[in-house]
Amino acid sequence: MEDLTMRTYDLTPFYRSTVGFDRLFNLLDQASSDGSPGYPPYNIERTGENAYRITVAVSGFAKDELSIVAKENTLTIKGEKVANENSKSEVLYRGIAARAFERAFQLADFVQVKDASLENGLLHVDLVREIPEAKKPRQIAINAGAKAQVIENSAAQAA
Repeated sequence: MEDLTMRTYDLTPFYRSTVGFDRLFNLLDQASSDGSPGYPPYNIERTGENAYRITVAVSGFAKDELSIVAKENTLTIKGEKVANENSKSEVLYRGIAARAFERAFQLADFVQVKDASLENGLLHVDLVREIPEAKKPRQIAINAGAKAQVIENSAAQAA
């Protein structure tokens, strides 16, 4: 029994006491499902403090047979082989997978696609997290004297 992993989570208590975290709970539900496809294989690596790289093994696919779409917080990579009608050869054994695929990645807020390249059968998608200045933490100066004067003035006006 000790080796048995917990595969189901009941997130109902969190739905009752939180507001605006629906996307987070949906991601948890998706991560726990065993139905995620394993094709094509991929790596996600951190290349810097705010830089990431997704590498997808797409051997056999040409550049024009792949598409990368970033919409809202989802990055979708699709591959579809174009049938070669000019080929007169007959394939006796097909060991190289050339089936169509669609792989979706959920991106955190402010993560943008910076670049994509295809080399040696690997598709590299470089990502960077660029936080806008308005969202960055800022230091707030504490001014005790001005706040006390405002309170006194509003009390005098009310009387």
